[in-house]
Amino acid sequence: MKITKSEVKDMQAVLTMTVEPADYQEEVQKEMRQVRQKANIPGFRPGMVPMGLVKKMYGKGIMAEVINKTIGIKLQEYIDNEKLNVLGDPLPNEELTPAVDFDNQDSFTFAFDIALAPEFEANLNGRNKLTHYTITVTDEMVKKQIDSYAERFGEYVEVEDVKEGDVIKGLLKEVGNEENPIQKENAILNPQYMKDKKVQKKFIAAKKGDVITFNPMKAYESEVEVASMLDIKKEEAKELKSDFTFEIQGITRHQAAKIDGELFAKVYGENAVKTKKDFEAKVRAEIEENMVEDTKYKFGLDAKAAIMKKMEKVQLPEAFLRRWVKTTNEQLTDEKLDAEFPQMINELKWHLAKDQLMKTYNIQVEKEDVEAYAKEVARMQFLQYGLMHVEDQYLTNFAQEMLKKDEQLRAIVERVAENKIFEALKTVVKLEETEISHEDFGKLFA
Repeated sequence: MKITKSEVKDMQAVLTMTVEPADYQEEVQKEMRQVRQKANIPGFRPGMVPMGLVKKMYGKGIMAEVINKTIGIKLQEYIDNEKLNVLGDPLPNEELTPAVDFDNQDSFTFAFDIALAPEFEANLNGRNKLTHYTITVTDEMVKKQIDSYAERFGEYVEVEDVKEGDVIKGLLKEVGNEENPIQKENAILNPQYMKDKKVQKKFIAAKKGDVITFNPMKAYESEVEVASMLDIKKEEAKELKSDFTFEIQGITRHQAAKIDGELFAKVYGENAVKTKKDFEAKVRAEIEENMVEDTKYKFGLDAKAAIMKKMEKVQLPEAFLRRWVKTTNEQLTDEKLDAEFPQMINELKWHLAKDQLMKTYNIQVEKEDVEAYAKEVARMQFLQYGLMHVEDQYLTNFAQEMLKKDEQLRAIVERVAENKIFEALKTVVKLEETEISHEDFGKLFA
């Protein structure tokens, strides 16, 4: 099979392919024999259909299918062997492809348009100044985290008087409805969620045994909350006008845990920390570790911005890329393409830059890298739910489930590659180390 490449302007080229009988006949004969074995034609036993009849009935379709398959394979082989850095996929050039007549031809010529990636330099150097931040962990941040642990591992205790945040339990009765009054035992109220502050103050000033009259709908202004409190339908709560009495029979308050050995064990495990000073030091180290991830993320954003700044002047064959996107996304309208195309171009430039930088720094993404990062993602997700110290086995299992999903796997592989690129760039740019407060660091993202 002969393939030639002719350069065209705007980073495009045409691949012209000549397909001869020797390129496809053997495969066509193989397919014909398979069809003959399976063909179910009246008057012939299975496998005994004359080859001439098989050729007459199926030959043209088999020949077209084999040639199309051969074209795809040989095109990719040519692109790989010639080390062509193409964008998208080859697209048929109908103007340069002669009409095909499978009845009377045995040699065929096909032409394909390809787009070639431009020459560019994405790497940064010592003239590029980037800031690497170190977030200062203050005593206040440590205290706040310790208080958070104390709250999380605290307990609920019974008390005699109501304060803000308490949960109260008691007997709830409808007033003025003599025939069928609503009544609920062991009803639960959360005064802190009441919209009516006057009613809220009545409860917060009360104590066990007090009876308070109030209107639930005026107090909460939410039929959903009232319906849940009274065990009635939302529609019924919406029409509710009555006052209710509430006899306070129990008051529950959340009490923070004491900062002692029991708390140390709950947070870090038995005998991991023995003194308050060591506990504070471990909390500080933990915060610092989490802050490191935040500063890595910020450095990555800044490094990517610097790279994309260099890529601004890189020209891409946009006409071809528009055509390719439309060909591969038939449902995409011109209006939607116009709106999304600039972002597509930016993403393609970043993809090209990443590929170049990975080659420059000989970066490989190994299985172990992907699994380790997936575990870190899992740890951060558990952290959002207040689970600070999840056992390694659970993190591993969670990460493995995550990696079974193709979309998540691709995203993690991309992220690992980017992180390795950013670490490599730290060795070549002019790195400015800066200490910053957590508050000011947050403002950098505003």
